[in-house]
Amino acid sequence: MENEKMVLIKLPLTRRQKDDVFVGINGRTFLIQRGVEVSVPWNVAKVLERKEKVLSQAMAYEDAAAAPLEALEARG
Repeated sequence: MENEKMVLIKLPLTRRQKDDVFVGINGRTFLIQRGVEVSVPWNVAKVLERKEKVLSQAMAYEDAAAAPLEALEARG
């Protein structure tokens, strides 16, 4: 892992998200502190990027699924 590409990332620190973030790839583990700029291997940054994308898609799906229920509640 000497020649692996490193990138700087900074995970946001919010009132709801304060805990460090665990990432495990191919037997290697990383615990990334929120609110601090850290250097991580490129593949770790990519995993975190994909995680955010999937969470965003899940939230959009939940909103779309809840819309018909909210419409019914508004009528009644």
